[in-house]
Amino acid sequence: MTFQQFAYRNVIRNLRIYAAFFMASVFSVMVFFMYSMLLFHPKIEDQFLREVASSGMLVAELILYIFTLFFLFYSMSAFLQARSKEFGLLLQLGMEKRQLNLLVFLETLILGAISIVTGILFGYAFTKFFFMIVRELLLLDSLPLYVSWEPFALTIGAFASLFVIISFTSVVFIREQKIIELMRGYLTRDDLEQYSTWKALAGMLILVVVYVLATFTSTQIVSTLIITLPPLATIGTYYFFTHSVLFLHDLIRKRKTLYWHRYRLIAVSEGAIKLRENARMYFIVTIVTTIAFLSVGTLTSLTSYTGQFRAMNPLGLIYTSQLDNDLRIAHLSSLRKELETEGLSYSIVPFLVKKQTSSATQYPILIVRESDVNALAVSLDYPVVDIAKSEAMFFPYSESSIDQLENKTTQTVLQESNVPVTVSGVYPKLLFPSMIIGANVIIVSDEDYSQITQPSQLAEVEENDAFYFYAFNVPEWQRTKNIGLKLDAISNGYDNNVDALPFYFENPGLNYSFIRATFSLLLFTGLLVAAVLLLAAGSFIYFKLYTGLEHDKMQFATLRKIGLTDQELVKIVNRQLLPQFFLPWSIAILHSAFSFLSLQVFWNNLAEISILREMVLVLIGFTVIQVIYYYLIRWRYLDHVREAQ
Repeated sequence: MTFQQFAYRNVIRNLRIYAAFFMASVFSVMVFFMYSMLLFHPKIEDQFLREVASSGMLVAELILYIFTLFFLFYSMSAFLQARSKEFGLLLQLGMEKRQLNLLVFLETLILGAISIVTGILFGYAFTKFFFMIVRELLLLDSLPLYVSWEPFALTIGAFASLFVIISFTSVVFIREQKIIELMRGYLTRDDLEQYSTWKALAGMLILVVVYVLATFTSTQIVSTLIITLPPLATIGTYYFFTHSVLFLHDLIRKRKTLYWHRYRLIAVSEGAIKLRENARMYFIVTIVTTIAFLSVGTLTSLTSYTGQFRAMNPLGLIYTSQLDNDLRIAHLSSLRKELETEGLSYSIVPFLVKKQTSSATQYPILIVRESDVNALAVSLDYPVVDIAKSEAMFFPYSESSIDQLENKTTQTVLQESNVPVTVSGVYPKLLFPSMIIGANVIIVSDEDYSQITQPSQLAEVEENDAFYFYAFNVPEWQRTKNIGLKLDAISNGYDNNVDALPFYFENPGLNYSFIRATFSLLLFTGLLVAAVLLLAAGSFIYFKLYTGLEHDKMQFATLRKIGLTDQELVKIVNRQLLPQFFLPWSIAILHSAFSFLSLQVFWNNLAEISILREMVLVLIGFTVIQVIYYYLIRWRYLDHVREAQ
């Protein structure tokens, strides 16, 4: 047998331990390759979509590469620790350190080469399905499968370099240890780290403080907390697993009525040893799982915005113009012609929005006419209003403002025209986006409106004391994305000098298509990255469980000889596995839930959107996956334990 064959057989012999690590590596390569296929796709010709796809894929590739580097480094060092007795024995039999280093280097390269080839094969097999999803998300006519050397070269180059880096660092790790240290083996329970009481209390206290701050955050401090809370939560989590868990276990152990109970004593004590041995691994699993939860949760919350986009933008097209805009008629004719060419039904309600000064606040106030509002309301199938002379109604600027203004009453005089009005009540629907017309708007009767003849005297509005507002109602509003592209291009050309533009045009259908495509692609990308993170987190637990399998088999075989029943065996295994699987999971769920509370404050401030339903669905979905994973591993673990009887 050659040295290369010896290295290959070592990989095959340790296949059970390598299984989860291998699956996570293959899945990382597969996802990376599919992203690369989209990154270099020649058929995405739309500039915006190309930028969205390229940016999203590049960020995802970078995150995957960095995380996989960390994952491989941690996993390989753990594997080598688990095989330290084997290495010590080889050195004792005469193998030179140089040969041992070469053996580890070859094994890592073999595993890496198999992972890359398998990952690319699976990636190419699933790329067609991946493209079908992306095509639907980006609303493309077609996104065919193609063959190019670039995605293959990028994937092979990235992961080959990554495995080479890991191979060299693994060799250095082995080189620093002596034979006696290697022969002591992986499970050196005599050297288990003791806990510190003050660190245990600090860990729990920090987590409580973080949760309280996240719960009672506000719009003013949410940005500060987003920066400060994650590092605090990380420190608290580390202390919790390395000290607080051991501290709590000691408290349980001191209660003999709870601890000294048949198989519970064995289960709790053995489970505590595993928690103690793997404290740092559980800390890593918790952080990785939390990042996966937050990634998916944050991206899912973006879909809440797209889901409520129509409610915030009920109009199909919006065109506003200054009174002296000579191109107004031509622009409106062009929009009508484009709508008719596309075969879209529509209605237009023109507004002449006047400006006056409120005597109550001395601020400018915008006035719209009752009949114009009713004409648009009828078009949208909204309720109409009936306003008497000298009365007025607030015009809502957001969904929440409807409740705020509903019971408010203000008496004022429109100073320049000397028209007294009593403003009470609010229109019950959002007609215009607040970004278009502003927040200080009222609806007056046609009679009062006709008496407003004097221009506003306020210096800042003197030149534009009125403007036209054209509200287009287009029932098939999502089909308007190609309407008014010339006006949109002109507006974009004035980005640095918006005040010089005599008109404003907005196409909610076009905006929605951009937002929907961007958010959907980000969510899909985030889901795949989160899947890699979760698979890696599961790989850590699987690996730790199976590296101690031989010891567990011997322990349970001994217990069976002294009378342990199969039912009691299952109970003991359950009590040992549950904390290992669900303690990091529970802490990650808590971290995510409190983070979502802060995220809700952010969305409330930005667009008054509730993300509760999406967040609950995300957490339930991930919990179901974890439960399935737990029962799958438990089933295999019990089978292995029973084999030893």
